[in-house]
Amino acid sequence: MNFFISDAMAESGQAVNGGGSPLQLIIMIGIFFAIMYFMIIRPQSKKAKEHQELLDSLRKGNEIATASGILGKIQKIDENFIQLKIANDTIITVQRHAIGSLMPKGTLKNL
Repeated sequence: MNFFISDAMAESGQAVNGGGSPLQLIIMIGIFFAIMYFMIIRPQSKKAKEHQELLDSLRKGNEIATASGILGKIQKIDENFIQLKIANDTIITVQRHAIGSLMPKGTLKNL
């Protein structure tokens, strides 16, 4: 019946120390949160700040790409919505936060 437990280990009678000092535990938790901050939280907040700066810099006539991949030229900017001209007689309205990137001038030559 002693297939899984060695007889020498079972008869030793010494208890294995369960952890360490509470100071070591606090230090480990602090290191864990520092790693989480620098690898997850900080890059996300930096990216959100850059996206907000992009949205604040939009002007009429800028050529943009939405997050879904629609390319267009800004015709009208509202507080929450932007009207995009995507073809000669086609204007669509998208939410402002759906803007993915600002395209260089001349990307849409046929509009």
